[in-house]
Amino acid sequence: MTTNALRLAGLTKRFGDQTAVDGIDLTVPAGSFFGLVGPNGAGKTTALSMAVGLLRPDAGTAEIFGTDVWRAPTAAKRLVGVLPDGMAMTERLTGREMLTFLGHLHGLPAGVVADRVDELLSVLDLDRAERTLILGYSAGMRKKIALASALLGAPRLLVLDEPFEAVDPVSALTIRSILKRFVAGGGSVVLSSHVMALVEQLCDTVAVMNAGRVVAAGPIDEVRGGRTLDEVFVELVNARTAGEEELSWLAS
Repeated sequence: MTTNALRLAGLTKRFGDQTAVDGIDLTVPAGSFFGLVGPNGAGKTTALSMAVGLLRPDAGTAEIFGTDVWRAPTAAKRLVGVLPDGMAMTERLTGREMLTFLGHLHGLPAGVVADRVDELLSVLDLDRAERTLILGYSAGMRKKIALASALLGAPRLLVLDEPFEAVDPVSALTIRSILKRFVAGGGSVVLSSHVMALVEQLCDTVAVMNAGRVVAAGPIDEVRGGRTLDEVFVELVNARTAGEEELSWLAS
């Protein structure tokens, strides 16, 4: 059995004249909590969308536990739960109705679906919105129901694009606990985030993307090299920070 939860090789995507992802190679070891970071426009969301079968690459391959995402999409997608950026939802359903519908699409027995939906709604503190249509959900509630959708099929790999965005601190602690238990139980997580402190707290492995390429990857302590991830990130992506003389008119 392969020891890699996810393997990307030569993955490339162009939109017109712009190359969003430029032939990246990336390996996510099985059982790892993997962080993917990069500035806006680095290609993170595009890369993850290709990795899980949501966007067809122009070149390269993506494998989930050794199963090619594009040659055997049904088998590959059974192994992964996905929280994509800007996930479209059936807004005229309640959270329970949407999860129940998705559970049946997974082919799960009705009793299993009911039990898992009950648990997910309770753990993510969505059971009090039992009768609320998703149309009326806050941004944080939408993020939590999207995470519930990703967990419902009991995947071996979770691929999460900004799962903590717009989530309140109490819910964030709950989500962290769920993800840590998932990894401790043998699961693998790929987490995309702009929050370096969050990645440092949760992840054991990290990759930094910039301008469609992977500029650093490996165990997080090796990538940091004794510094903070913020410091390394700024250096790797050649980020520009404002000098003291700039915007001086804002100073009182």
